Amino acid sequence: MRDIGINLFTTDLPIKEYAKLIKSIGFTKILHDPAAPEVIKANVEAVLSAGLSFDQLHAPYHTINNMWLDNIESEDTYRELTDTIDCCAEVGAPIATVHLSSGPNPPTITDIGRARYTNLVEYAAKKGITVAFENQRFLFNIAWAFHNFRDASNVGFCWDVGHQACATPNIEFMRLFGDRLVCTHIEDNNCVPGEDLHILPFDGKADFIKAAQQIKESNYKGCLTMEVYPRRDVYGSYTTEAFLERAYNAICRIRDIVDAD
Repeated sequence: MRDIGINLFTTDLPIKEYAKLIKSIGFTKILHDPAAPEVIKANVEAVLSAGLSFDQLHAPYHTINNMWLDNIESEDTYRELTDTIDCCAEVGAPIATVHLSSGPNPPTITDIGRARYTNLVEYAAKKGITVAFENQRFLFNIAWAFHNFRDASNVGFCWDVGHQACATPNIEFMRLFGDRLVCTHIEDNNCVPGEDLHILPFDGKADFIKAAQQIKESNYKGCLTMEVYPRRDVYGSYTTEAFLERAYNAICRIRDIVDAD
């Protein structure tokens, strides 16, 4: 049966108990949110000992616009990305999920940025890691990436369903890049620009019947991974277990559509 995954969101549970709970509910893979290498490595034992494995590590993105700029800070940003790739290789995560921009006014594509992303993809290839570029607010930079790296076997697409729903509802990313799909970020929102809520599928207004059908049509065989958070303004006093059970039911509903004969 197809793997299903979820991100490690913040909880009061000890990490080992938390990981065992994730596994017991039925999830098989983990998406680790952006974090320093020491934080990721501190969680590895708990994840693996629970019988889980890593689907992907999410690279830091808050300073990602520096990748296109000629400034001193860009060196730190690039190092954060290579650190994530190093962590992927160390913990057995096959994919590093990478943004190409952040915010409503990202830099344009520049030669220095092209060179940095080319170096990053080559660095990842040497480590045996796939770089998954994730859809954000704009088409221009991700279109550049898939054209530029059209022959790179270790470059793929991470489809963030929620990003498309609230930021680019008129762009059908799966129609454009579905043949490069290597991982997912499945979450919902109310399709309001700027409100990237990361709530559970079917709790907002995104069309997950259509989304599941598009994944099915792409012939993607990988893990269906969620990126969700138990927001108190939506889920109140849900326990971690109750939220995970609701998440499991939602992703299984999507999996049933994707894998239907």
